[in-house]
Amino acid sequence: MEKDTKSLVEAVEDAGIVAKIICVNDKYLGKEFLGTTVTRQLLKDLPANVDPCGENGEYHTLVIDAPFFKEKMHVLQGEIVYKKYPSEDGNWDSSFYYLDMILEE
Repeated sequence: MEKDTKSLVEAVEDAGIVAKIICVNDKYLGKEFLGTTVTRQLLKDLPANVDPCGENGEYHTLVIDAPFFKEKMHVLQGEIVYKKYPSEDGNWDSSFYYLDMILEE
């Protein structure tokens, strides 16, 4: 049974889990989404063709805080890197923006 991913985003926020977007597929999202926290506000900002949880590879996250963590990860945003991955047969390609996250010591 499939779950409503919009409700999952809301449940994650309600649970106190903090996840930052660190990678976006440029076919779906622009690099301006990098560093964004996954919240109800994000649900309002996402294009209609993007799954709220990024379940189709639209974006990937890094969880930096959660109630079950010993302590919050303190991170700084680093460099944005763009990578393009063509298929071997030339029939498709995928391009991604990545955000380096630097762990503060």
